[in-house]
Amino acid sequence: MNDGNTSDHQIFELDLAAHEARRRTEILAALGDTWDPIAVVEGEDEAYRLLYSGLDAEQQATYDMLIAAEVLPGPGQG
Repeated sequence: MNDGNTSDHQIFELDLAAHEARRRTEILAALGDTWDPIAVVEGEDEAYRLLYSGLDAEQQATYDMLIAAEVLPGPGQG
C-alpha cells in the first residue's frame, strides 16, 4: 500500500478551520461591543472624500485619469 509516506517525507495535514474560528472570535472580542462597522465604513468614505476634495485643475485631471485607468476607485466605489 502506498500511503504517500517515504523514508524522507511524511505527509502532515493540519486543519486550520478551528484555529480560524478562534482567531475571528478573538478579533471580535478585542473590538468590543461598541465597534460599529457601518460607522467605520462611513468614516473611511468621508476621509476619502476629504482627501480628494479641493484639488486644483491639474490635480483633478490627474485624479480623473487615475479613476478612468481604474488605478483609484471612483467616488462611492472605495
